[in-house]
Amino acid sequence: MSIALPIDTVLPDLRLALAAHGTAVLVAPPGAGKTTRVPLALLDQVAGRILMLEPRRLAARAAAERMAETLAEPVGQTVGYRIRGEARVGRATRIEVVTEGILTRMIQSDPALAGVGCVIFDEFHERSLNADLGLALVWEARSALRPDLAVVVMSATLDAAPVAAMLGDAPVVVSEGRAYPVETRWLPRPVAAGMRLEPAVAGLVTQALSETEGGVLVFLPGEAEIRRVEALLAAHLPAECVLRPLYGAMDFAAQRAAIAPAASGRKVVLATSIAETSLTIQDVRVVVDAGRARRARFDPASGMARLITERVSRAEAEQRRGRAGRVAPGVCYRLWTKGEEGALPAFAPPEIAVADLAGLALELAIWGSDGSDLAFLTPPPAPALAEARALLAGLGALEGGRITDHGRALAALPLHPRLAHMLVTAGPEAATLAALMSERDPIRGASADLTLRLAAIRDPKDYEDSHPHVVHRGTVDRIRAEAKRLAALVRRGARGYTLPEMAALAYPDRIGLRRKGEAPRFVLSGGKGAVAAETDPLGKARLIVATDLDGDPREARLRQAIVLPETALRGLFADRIGWHDVCEWSRREGRVLARRQERLGALVLDDRPWPDAPPEALARAALEGMRLLGLPWSDAAARFRARVELCRKGGADLPDFTDAGLLNRAEDWLLPHLAGKRTEADLRNLDLTQALHGALGWDQTQLVDRLAPAAFTTPLGRRVPINYEGAAPAIELRLQEVFGVTEHPCVGPSRLPLRITLLSPAAKPVQVTMDLPGFWANSYADVRKDMRGRYPRHPWPEDPREAEPTTRAKPRGT
Repeated sequence: MSIALPIDTVLPDLRLALAAHGTAVLVAPPGAGKTTRVPLALLDQVAGRILMLEPRRLAARAAAERMAETLAEPVGQTVGYRIRGEARVGRATRIEVVTEGILTRMIQSDPALAGVGCVIFDEFHERSLNADLGLALVWEARSALRPDLAVVVMSATLDAAPVAAMLGDAPVVVSEGRAYPVETRWLPRPVAAGMRLEPAVAGLVTQALSETEGGVLVFLPGEAEIRRVEALLAAHLPAECVLRPLYGAMDFAAQRAAIAPAASGRKVVLATSIAETSLTIQDVRVVVDAGRARRARFDPASGMARLITERVSRAEAEQRRGRAGRVAPGVCYRLWTKGEEGALPAFAPPEIAVADLAGLALELAIWGSDGSDLAFLTPPPAPALAEARALLAGLGALEGGRITDHGRALAALPLHPRLAHMLVTAGPEAATLAALMSERDPIRGASADLTLRLAAIRDPKDYEDSHPHVVHRGTVDRIRAEAKRLAALVRRGARGYTLPEMAALAYPDRIGLRRKGEAPRFVLSGGKGAVAAETDPLGKARLIVATDLDGDPREARLRQAIVLPETALRGLFADRIGWHDVCEWSRREGRVLARRQERLGALVLDDRPWPDAPPEALARAALEGMRLLGLPWSDAAARFRARVELCRKGGADLPDFTDAGLLNRAEDWLLPHLAGKRTEADLRNLDLTQALHGALGWDQTQLVDRLAPAAFTTPLGRRVPINYEGAAPAIELRLQEVFGVTEHPCVGPSRLPLRITLLSPAAKPVQVTMDLPGFWANSYADVRKDMRGRYPRHPWPEDPREAEPTTRAKPRGT
């Protein structure tokens, strides 16, 4: 440790905090040296091994190698590492740098972590799912079994207070870091609309090379963008510049070449977010940030995860910027304007909030927890966790919410539970398929047919000789190596499985049945939809297994799939296939359909008429149609509904007769009246009046008739219908018919006055009143003066209050 690093000044404080509390949160910016100095500083203080978690394999290896170099030892003595598929540790190893999944396996096997004295979570600000789970399990183990277990959480950009509170108010130790200045240069104006990311980045890299000195680190969202930018720059870089890609799927030798200092000239490293933290690339003085990150997003509604490319957060942008100032003053070029920076989110969402939680749900089941009793900084979302548990139950990993022996076997494999289930069931023969479905696509631009990928893996040269696609040899090599490793972890399957059967074991909810019609659309057994490219031969298949989908929540696009023979489907899922009697309303056909269907999940494998469907089932299907179409209101039914609503709103104890209220309890009053109704025309022509009367009891009907009668009875005994559908209850009648009426007629619990339209002998309105006595006393005289001349044969008494009502004219000559 002869070279001083900023972290050195706070190491005594960290040691004191651990001695006093057994926990600490260390916040130190990039380049401070926390990854390689903290474990070594705790060696003489911690009894037992020190485990340090790194989110990436490259960082784990590099950290172990750097610490071993500091001790002048080879890796595997005092300092070692464990990553997936590789371990360099020995009996004398005191510091083990491990990737996060390794810790989960260790603590599930030995909850007490015997022999471990301290667990360090490095780069915790990345908030990976495994880091959150690992910290929750370690904290539970410390609380219940190992109060002496020291826990350190280290981060570069993190709000330390919530983590410290979760760890029992752990002390927070802050390092200021090395203060090499980094100049930030923004675009003068936004990238032109329609311009692709890669040309914009390539142009900015060219500008940076012309304006600066030293190595250049370029941040891009993924391998595809790296390859495209590499192709754009290759022919235009100065002769002394060398291009170095850097992403997680590369082999370690290529990764090491990217982070090693250039032997001569300038190095341009095109990297994903793998280079944001932990790694120090020695000769980098310039950062070019494309401002994009690729993240996995899980949609519980569709049950699918997809990768999306989105803007980086401000914290990520600051991490990237710091790369330029690790070893000397630097410059950071940002592919956005200064004004756009304010729109960036403060932090990226934690993985636990947006990822597929199947693996987490499996680990929680092994731990014997539903997650609610563990200290998660961000609790897992309930819908996504429920979706994950449903998947595990379907795979046989959970039964009644508890882990099964099969579930434990799945958790022991370094695979998603789907692929682990396939591998355990089918045996070593499924290893290549499991490795392929865990890796990126080895061929691009081909049909979605999975068998093409398997052919390319078997013999890349032969495949390229007979197909117009380039095989990515590095991906093929990784798949082969991983398949060999996986095959050694499982026993031979109970029987031989074909490739389509293996795929169906992993994705029982993504078995697709082609929909009727010309377009290559499929309904999936889990209930979602999928579509193949119009030109893809796979779109003509009747049954497929969709092994890779883009995750579109409306209709996912097939990226990889395989044809599934129906005999294979029936052989695999005989216990899940059954006949169902289906009586339902068809919105497309506008009628009740009664069918007998053979189903697997949402797939209808066979469909036949059901001629003897019971009348009640038919009526219920018609009711479903009525809910979709809405209630058909005849004039009579609407008038009755209005009478009931007037009484109800006035305080009478009556049921809700609004459309929503009626439909909510339609089974009680409408269902008996739907017998024999099978079509949309039948439903639209149904007169609801009788059914609505039946919705009220006898006493309630009498109450409505008394408070809101259907008609007003005139002094002559004629019944005039009352219209209850307007702003006020209303009637129309001839003026002479209410001679002698001295009290205005009222209805309803609140005694609302009727709106009376008084008509001339020719049935034309002459007056509208809601106060008949007032009309007699005030306006009638004017009406009489006007009407006597027009209608001389009709009575127009001076005092209508004393006159006899009539509908007749005076005899001739009177």
